[in-house]
Amino acid sequence: MAPITATIRDHLAMYLSQQGMSINQFAGQCGINSGTLSRLLNGQQPIAMNHLERITRGMQLPEDHFYSLYVDECFHHSPPSWRRLRPFLLRAADLGRLDCIERVVQNLLENLSYAPMLFEVAEGLFQQGLWQAAALLYKNVSASEKYQNSERLAVCQFRLFRISLGDDQTLNLQAALLFECYLDKLDEADQLDGLKHLINAYYSLHQWNKVDKLAQEMLHLATLRYNLKSHFNRKFNDEKVPEKPLCFYILYSHLMRASISEEHHDYISALKFVTLYMDESWIKEVKVDEEVQRTVEQFKEWGTANTLLYQVRSGQHETLAAYVEYISSRKDEIFVALYNILISANQYDWNIDYILKRFAYYIPYRTYSTEFGEYNQQIMKDQYARFLAELAIYYLHNKRNEGISLILQSLESSAKINNETIIIKCVDLFEQHRHLANKAEKQKYKLLIREVQDLNEKKAYHAASFV
Repeated sequence: MAPITATIRDHLAMYLSQQGMSINQFAGQCGINSGTLSRLLNGQQPIAMNHLERITRGMQLPEDHFYSLYVDECFHHSPPSWRRLRPFLLRAADLGRLDCIERVVQNLLENLSYAPMLFEVAEGLFQQGLWQAAALLYKNVSASEKYQNSERLAVCQFRLFRISLGDDQTLNLQAALLFECYLDKLDEADQLDGLKHLINAYYSLHQWNKVDKLAQEMLHLATLRYNLKSHFNRKFNDEKVPEKPLCFYILYSHLMRASISEEHHDYISALKFVTLYMDESWIKEVKVDEEVQRTVEQFKEWGTANTLLYQVRSGQHETLAAYVEYISSRKDEIFVALYNILISANQYDWNIDYILKRFAYYIPYRTYSTEFGEYNQQIMKDQYARFLAELAIYYLHNKRNEGISLILQSLESSAKINNETIIIKCVDLFEQHRHLANKAEKQKYKLLIREVQDLNEKKAYHAASFV
């Protein structure tokens, strides 16, 4: 026979007995009406969340002390009530009590009518940045609706995709592939944001064909919505809106296609796309909407910088000084610019020592923030690992042994994000220049290779699990 677990009421009664306190005395101490407290103790009234907080505080215990027992209270000692459970879920999320949230959700989803309410709580937690708790709810709601093929299921998968993105590129790829299956089930506004986040994920993975395909889908959808909105010149009250102004998604699609052209060294096409995302003539709201104005300014600034960049990348050394001066006053852009300058220097055998010295403070990059928002973290971490490898090549080409240290830094960074391409590049570079490495550097290389092997085993395990 299972042991009988003491209830919150039992603990309170024991406390009163041990302290020699009456109900009236404790009522004054915890701030609950004495009549209400008496009914709670006698089991004549269920314990509400505000009662639990006051009782716990009155007993001078940690706020979540009775949380596990409160789950029992809500399901085994009284009928479940959403009025009690919703505030409990929110507070448990604040305090990181995922174990209690899991138990509540498992009990509630025996009745699928609770799925919409749990989804609403998950959305609130997601907006507050309580992503672990939100993920737990989204996963359970998804499991309850996996045969429904609903928009709510698609939104759950979209949120889980956002939450799951991290440093490991193998896991990011798996998350992107899983979410992509649900993209067309989303509302069109969410589709635009889903496309943006998928594009960023595949961009950091260097899957250019995917990026191009999704950018064209974004352009098509955003253009349709923009033209429809412009034609009717109104918005329905219940209509979802994307995170950014509609013009952003049109301009962003051109920016991404310019970046793909750059990756393919097709700078003529890249510059054609630049003219498209710098063109504001078709944007009707630019003079009346401040956010639209900022969006247009953002793309114009990128366009000006990228026009110079593509000239530098195509080997026009005479443009380098102008590009350096342009980015010098834009501190948030300097690291990205240095990366591109370094690639060009290695490709065309330029000496850029004076540039590296001038901007030494910005190596490594120090922030994801910019005046217009944040850089995508996955893209930046990938770019940083690549930057270190390029800088190692530059130094070694110029007979500087500190290039070995940079290879090791790049190998360490690429191992953290599980980027196989850069790892292989670093291994190849180190083996070519092993004779320049000292004993400590060789030992560190050996340790990093072991870490890479461990990551490969982990990667194989996750791949098997994904299948």
